[in-house]
Amino acid sequence: EKQAMIAAMISDIEDKLSRAEVVDPAAITSSRIQFGATVTLQDEDSDEEIVYKIVGGEEADAKAGLISYDAPLARALIGKEEGDTVRFDAPKGKKVFEVLSVTYK
Repeated sequence: EKQAMIAAMISDIEDKLSRAEVVDPAAITSSRIQFGATVTLQDEDSDEEIVYKIVGGEEADAKAGLISYDAPLARALIGKEEGDTVRFDAPKGKKVFEVLSVTYK
């Protein structure tokens, strides 16, 4: 049974690898937020600046500032530009951020 579980996990990883595409964020010239963007936000309540990079699910580590493209905050950010306001339902309540910068490195 354990061997079957491991085989299924290996199959899942192989499937993900076969569909994966390498994205070079430095080659992106868009001013809009998308996968690979490093985004500096300002919390409108506290004026705190926060920096996040939008990454794939396997790379996500919120404590390191890496958020998955399918996380609620990333979904709220995608398509926005510098100067835009983003409203987001966080676990501790509604948050409002201003997008200060969008870079690709």
